[in-house]
Amino acid sequence: MRAVVGVIGALVTLGVAALGLFTAQRLSSPPVSPPVASEPDARGNVATCEKSDAIGISRVVEIDTTGGAKFGLQHLKGYDFLRDKEVVLTFDDGPQPVSTAAVLKALRDECLKATFFEVGQPASWHPEITRRVIDAGMTLGTHTWSHKDLARDPYAKDLEKAVREIEMGNSTAHIAAAGAPVAPFFRFPDLQHSPSSLEYLAHRNMAVFSTDIDSRDFAMHKPEEVIYSVMSQLEKRGKGIVLLHDSHRNTAEALPELLRQLKLTGYKVVHMVPKEQLTTVPKYDEIVEHRENVSSSPRPGSASMYMYMPPQRSTVHTHKKNDQKTPANGGY
Repeated sequence: MRAVVGVIGALVTLGVAALGLFTAQRLSSPPVSPPVASEPDARGNVATCEKSDAIGISRVVEIDTTGGAKFGLQHLKGYDFLRDKEVVLTFDDGPQPVSTAAVLKALRDECLKATFFEVGQPASWHPEITRRVIDAGMTLGTHTWSHKDLARDPYAKDLEKAVREIEMGNSTAHIAAAGAPVAPFFRFPDLQHSPSSLEYLAHRNMAVFSTDIDSRDFAMHKPEEVIYSVMSQLEKRGKGIVLLHDSHRNTAEALPELLRQLKLTGYKVVHMVPKEQLTTVPKYDEIVEHRENVSSSPRPGSASMYMYMPPQRSTVHTHKKNDQKTPANGGY
């Protein structure tokens, strides 16, 4: 009997020791590497600027998109790689011939780089603007094919339809870029996601970007309102990923002064680049290349065309809490 008790005691001792070793190993395991790495030679672009007092980029951050890394504290509570007084400039919903060109000029005048999340349909109509974005040294990400809210039905319940929106946007950007690199960077329309679409993007190794500073410029008619929205939020937060829209004329008009105020208040601009480039799915490449077979693709000139409409001064636009933001009312 004593022998049995002794054996049991020994086994218990060994089990406790093993558990302790397992716990110690878990506690002492190295932390997961952050999905970003800084490039130290970012200041080189200032030397090529015609303006000696240009802002320039302070540093370049390389994003590892493996596993669908998330960024931006609004909505996603993603990873924050910014230091105090640093901003990342991002633009949604382009390309548009006039406003996107004006945004590129304002950035070029200050030797700045930004990330553009383009919608597939306007990119298919204006591929030359997409190429100008890339030729200017900007990072090109994607924002679905037709700006559908993937957190709403039918996309929230039907993953295949959500995947179609995502992948057709990817393929269109890839085709419009004409062989130039496209980043595996994605932003959800309306900044709203479904769990299944978020999981799919992780499977595709596409980083998902929310925002820290939402300018809400789509709801503003005057450039000074856009400037105040961004600067007042930065005053409270001190840093952040800034969401603007290159599809809006008011934003394009506001940008030179907004950049001037960022400089005067001591903010530095960080540029994001991907570690790896976007890969597309051949099935959706083929669909986009033969998009005349896609019944949901309105052509330029149709009533449902995705485009910027200049604000009418006599019209007051209101957004109710439960209203869905769409391209027609200037949504994200």
